[in-house]
Amino acid sequence: MLENESNIEKEIKMIPEPTLRRFPQYIHLLKRLRKESTQYISSTTIADELELDSIQVRKDLAITGVVGKPKLGFDIDELISALSNILNWDNSTDAFLVGAGSLGSALLGYKNFNQYGLNIVAAFDNDPNKIGKTISGIEVLPLEKFGNMVERMKVHIGIITAPPEAAQKIAEVMVQSGIQAIWNFSSIHLKVPFNIIVEDALLTQSLGVLTHTLSEKLKKEIAVLEKQ
Repeated sequence: MLENESNIEKEIKMIPEPTLRRFPQYIHLLKRLRKESTQYISSTTIADELELDSIQVRKDLAITGVVGKPKLGFDIDELISALSNILNWDNSTDAFLVGAGSLGSALLGYKNFNQYGLNIVAAFDNDPNKIGKTISGIEVLPLEKFGNMVERMKVHIGIITAPPEAAQKIAEVMVQSGIQAIWNFSSIHLKVPFNIIVEDALLTQSLGVLTHTLSEKLKKEIAVLEKQ
């Protein structure tokens, strides 16, 4: 491993994952406040708006290197730029999507991905009924073309929106083709080499938490009513 590659990996590992997951929250808040003509903001205000610990927010913002101005706070434009740079949202990254069903089609139609540094440039499927169709301006291609196109277009990100039973095989195709990072919308745990980055979009787990929490809330409300 080259020395500069080692240094880059160390810098990436220095930022804890929970912090990286909070950064998009900060950006969304800052962009909303900027639309309201707010120019400066304090870490305390950010913490209050997002219901976060103010000390943690200060630690997070310190990573950006942006210095606040006395009695004014942080320049919102500077913070947005610094946070976007860390997340690589200011440099649009091309991605290939596999699975042109309802979920895949929805992602293809979501135009705001470009704001977050993601540009889905091609979609693939192995269903003859979907191949050849155009979804939100993107033609669905046969999966067998995936490898050649990855090599030709130097794409590093793959998105899986296929059914669970097909997800592992698709992940293997992606890895063999040179994909380095996978955004996995399937419900299964993908088995890939250790050097492949996988981010699971755990929709079912999130729904499970939501429905369980709602159930417990309703039980408590019923218990209170029964005592009255």
